[in-house]
Amino acid sequence: MSYPYVRTCIRRTCGVVQLQSRRLSQGFNDEKQHVTVEKQGNICLIGINRPEKKNCVNVATARQLLNAFQEFDRDDSVAIAVLHGKGGTFCAGFDLEELSQEENLVIPEGSSPMGPSHMVARKPTIAAVSGYAVAGGLELALLCDLRVVEDTAVMGVFCRRFGVPLLDGGTVRLPKLIGLSRALDLILTGRPVTGKEAFEIGLANRIVACGTGLGQAVALAANIAKFPQRCVQVDKASAYYSTFDSKSLQDALDYEREAGLKVVSVESVEGAKKFMTGVGRHGSFNLLHPPKRSTGT
Repeated sequence: MSYPYVRTCIRRTCGVVQLQSRRLSQGFNDEKQHVTVEKQGNICLIGINRPEKKNCVNVATARQLLNAFQEFDRDDSVAIAVLHGKGGTFCAGFDLEELSQEENLVIPEGSSPMGPSHMVARKPTIAAVSGYAVAGGLELALLCDLRVVEDTAVMGVFCRRFGVPLLDGGTVRLPKLIGLSRALDLILTGRPVTGKEAFEIGLANRIVACGTGLGQAVALAANIAKFPQRCVQVDKASAYYSTFDSKSLQDALDYEREAGLKVVSVESVEGAKKFMTGVGRHGSFNLLHPPKRSTGT
């Protein structure tokens, strides 16, 4: 089955974010760089840059992606990351050409075939999905907290047809996101999922027009990045703990309370003071500049 509408979308250019790129600086300087890291204010954009391979990830790219995510999580100057693919497609999985030549493929300890997929980032992450997000590419999208998916995108466990298992969290994260029954449907059949269906089953958080995914993801990131970030990170951690790690409801509630109390004196008191000046009232999210008080005459 072919998807001409995906190929049409890939030929378009987003043209929504003009940024100055900087290449990863950590190690492997003689290695061709297939990952770009860009900053827009306190937003970090991580791009997979192998468009001639539909952004398939090989061992070098996986290592660079892992470095990029680790650097992002350590960098106090950025609050949130957007993962995207260059050239109009997100990621078509692991590079099967490389896999076919490596019978004893070595994956670095602490890593995974796609790179950062076994990480749980401290900060929020968003996937901007265009074109194909299949096999390991789907798993990279699942790594992120939110997914902004273009309406012409195609997602799925396409590695099923080649006997390649899900090694990057697909069988772990997908059932938690969309339920076991729906997850097994995708995992066992390897069928394609359109952007519309992805949104309907909860795989996509936002569905947007073709060619606008990156811009919409950056806009969503900007909305999240303006909030007090310690609180954002603590609540994210509590949600993940209750979903994946908690032993009981009481355990999850205790974790939430203990984690939340740590930020009350740091951010909550200051937030309450801002509220008393009028900031954030009536649904306003202008947290940076309190309204000017009338001095009267």
